[in-house]
Amino acid sequence: MAKASDRLVTVFGGSGFVGRHVVRALVQRGYRVRAAVRRPDLAGHLQPLGAVGQIHAVQANIRVDESIRTAIEGSDAVVNLVGILYETGKQTFDTVQAQAPGAIAEAARDIGVADFVQMSAIGADAQSDSAYARSKAAGEAGVLEKKPGAVIIRPSIVFGPEDDFFNRFAAMARTSPALPLIGGGMTMFQPVYVGDVAEAVALAIDGRAMRGSTYELGGPEVRNFKGLMELMLDVIGRTRLLIPVPWAMAKVMAAVMGMMPKPTLTSDQLRLLKHDNVVSIEAINDVRTLQGLGITPQSMETILPTYLRRFRRTGEYE
Repeated sequence: MAKASDRLVTVFGGSGFVGRHVVRALVQRGYRVRAAVRRPDLAGHLQPLGAVGQIHAVQANIRVDESIRTAIEGSDAVVNLVGILYETGKQTFDTVQAQAPGAIAEAARDIGVADFVQMSAIGADAQSDSAYARSKAAGEAGVLEKKPGAVIIRPSIVFGPEDDFFNRFAAMARTSPALPLIGGGMTMFQPVYVGDVAEAVALAIDGRAMRGSTYELGGPEVRNFKGLMELMLDVIGRTRLLIPVPWAMAKVMAAVMGMMPKPTLTSDQLRLLKHDNVVSIEAINDVRTLQGLGITPQSMETILPTYLRRFRRTGEYE
């Protein structure tokens, strides 16, 4: 087997929130990393993660087959992390999450790439009433059709220093006297630390995951949305009203917010919020989890204070 330093891993979406942590986990093992991104000029923050020449950012357009193949050429493994939370222009769920994964997997197969890891999400379901969830399921199916030995990673909400979940609501709490609890805040979540997700991806590239399997990743604690808001407020030392928003009212809110350039809530996200987002019993029984990979998941209580302190009334140096 080739040494890690001899292996090149192409990471599509390597400059994003999860991507930068995956790149770090790979280079720490000695892999060479090619970050395939839309804007290589904005990926400079990746360079300090590895040694000189160990990380190289290249331009890639996942809507163009030739661009995909150029990014993969010469690689020993491929990781696809590209995903969107809402649609804008040409960035649609169908294009980005349903079609592109299969196209990337097909190119990887034709080029002779051995290992493939596809980032999906808990809740991916071809029968879902959410276009996001259906597109994630379609992406998984497209990958497994072309690369039956691929490893699928399905995390719950991913948290960490650059996340768009706790940071967003902590920022709201800094100025707003109240926070909304969609549907009463009863939807259950199992937030997972981004570093643990990255480690799972790296272990899959190491060959430590079961080929052709789908892993569901969740942290050590399951809480409902209200509980997550209470934890966040406790960490930043603020007291705010938590106001239940009935589904009917939330539907109107989502319709309005969904028209914004960067929506905080869309109608499709609202449909997702009606379903719990936790690791399934089947995945636990089959050890297709972090624990099954030998990873002890880190808790929100340990990690959140390290990056939410700046939202405290007197700042992070309180």
